[in-house]
Amino acid sequence: MTDPLLQVRDLSVVLARDGADLPVLDRVSFDIAPGEVLGIVGESGAGKSMAGAAIIDLLAPPLRRCGGTITLGGERLDLLTRRQMRRVRGKRIGFVFQDPMTSLNPVLTIGRQLTDTMRRHLPLSRSEAHERAISWLTRTGLPNPARVFAAAPHELSGGQRQRVVIALALCAEPDLVIADEPTTALDVSVQAHMLQLLRDLHEETGTAMMLITHDLGVIAKMADRVAVFYAGRLIETARTESLIAAPLHPYTAGLMQATPAPDAEGVMRVKAIPGSMPGLGAIPPGCAFHPRCDRSRDICRESPPPLARAGGHEAACYFPLQQGGNP
Repeated sequence: MTDPLLQVRDLSVVLARDGADLPVLDRVSFDIAPGEVLGIVGESGAGKSMAGAAIIDLLAPPLRRCGGTITLGGERLDLLTRRQMRRVRGKRIGFVFQDPMTSLNPVLTIGRQLTDTMRRHLPLSRSEAHERAISWLTRTGLPNPARVFAAAPHELSGGQRQRVVIALALCAEPDLVIADEPTTALDVSVQAHMLQLLRDLHEETGTAMMLITHDLGVIAKMADRVAVFYAGRLIETARTESLIAAPLHPYTAGLMQATPAPDAEGVMRVKAIPGSMPGLGAIPPGCAFHPRCDRSRDICRESPPPLARAGGHEAACYFPLQQGGNP
């Protein structure tokens, strides 16, 4: 087997509030292979975006990483100083944020931001960086790349800005791109084009990707494997086709049923998961999902189930769906 590009082991993050540390991520572990797309899925508040921010050390107080290891290509990122991590961000790990306006400098032109990023991480002259910047704007499907190069972020539409952010994430040739809800801030008509762009560029560059989303439809189109998060814990992981065909965790099955899909008459049906995600400081003992689960028993309320392997799946459930239930 190919050695993982990224190894995350027992990653834990807490939020300091009123003299107490509230768990945000609880001993999360996963791998990403070179060139692989790992989809991270779950409801809002599940800890998906927090995992991405913790990997690239973008947590700000009162949030802090309190345990675990993060290894990229054999290098322990969790042991690096903030200055050393600045060299990793952009060069070895690119990041696509939800809102492109938060990741673009409003007072610099698009071209300046692209060329500065490439010259910081690659041995390029100014003219070479300019040429590559135009090339990346062209590859991301922006019309009139020379005009975009000279434009300020506010002169572009939301979809154009997100294409620029994707170019910024990839232009320094990173090993891994973390895409955090990359289509959430866009119009529905633009989202499909943006996902196709990400998929095309992934296939073209071979860059591994950690794709964070709440949308299982996006996961089905984009991801090789899926990791399902709930209340700061990893509760199921599997190959995408296996997870969609036969989820083991009741929460994963609930997410699938909550995804709009046509019935036999072509009517779109959705079945909501009862209850809501527990807030920080209110995570119940045992399996955090047990108050919303119709399969829960006493043991579910007493201790968190460990991730257990069943075929190609890993699921943290004492009574997985393969043992007498249907998704």
